[in-house]
Amino acid sequence: MGRGKIEIKRIENTTSRQVTFCKRRNGLLKKAYELSILCDAEIALIVFSSRGRLYEYSNNSTKSTIERYKKVSASTSVSAPVIDVNSHQYVQQEAAKLRHQIQALQNANRHLMGESIGNMTAKELKNLENRLERGIGRIRSKKHELLFAEIEYMQKREADLQSENSFLRAKMAETERAQQQAAEDEMVPAAAGGTELDALPTFDARGYYPPVNMLAAAAQYSDHHPGQDHHQTALHLGYHIKVDSAAGKGLL
Repeated sequence: MGRGKIEIKRIENTTSRQVTFCKRRNGLLKKAYELSILCDAEIALIVFSSRGRLYEYSNNSTKSTIERYKKVSASTSVSAPVIDVNSHQYVQQEAAKLRHQIQALQNANRHLMGESIGNMTAKELKNLENRLERGIGRIRSKKHELLFAEIEYMQKREADLQSENSFLRAKMAETERAQQQAAEDEMVPAAAGGTELDALPTFDARGYYPPVNMLAAAAQYSDHHPGQDHHQTALHLGYHIKVDSAAGKGLL
């Protein structure tokens, strides 16, 4: 995340002002040193603090740089061209610096991909290996973190599903018991609604007058009254007997 913009104005708090001065003074001196090394520029930097302390940096000599500045600025006729030349040189230097940084980043990227490592020394290869190992370690740590989080979520989901399944099973068992109880309640009134006649056993005439006994009685009656017909004898006993003339037998 980049730093937010701050309002450029005098800092009222003394402590904060002193801390900011120290930080930005060191940054300014560092930038002056880098510029002098990278671009082979002659630089003289002079800073006075609010308390009157002097801070300076020069890659040559501060006095000689100041004398050179006086000579260049003495002629007003050449001041504008000098400024134009300096501006053009500054742009070229910044462009060269950016190209160098881009080239360095591209080379580092190719090295990480295992490309263009033929000209690297053993020490550079060892440093590259350490960088890759550290990067792989961080990647694996992040992967394990994500996997553990996914496993924890799935375990929680499994517990929720099991709880829901148990609830549904209990609900189904309760519904089945209610249906069974309702069926039993419907059967009890049907059994209690029968009459006394339904409770009596079914009357079977054959149980009281077996066919064999009736025929024997008819034969005995016929022996005592030989002059009467078999049909009348059957009517006298209260049963209707059909006589098969061909077979000569009586069927009940």
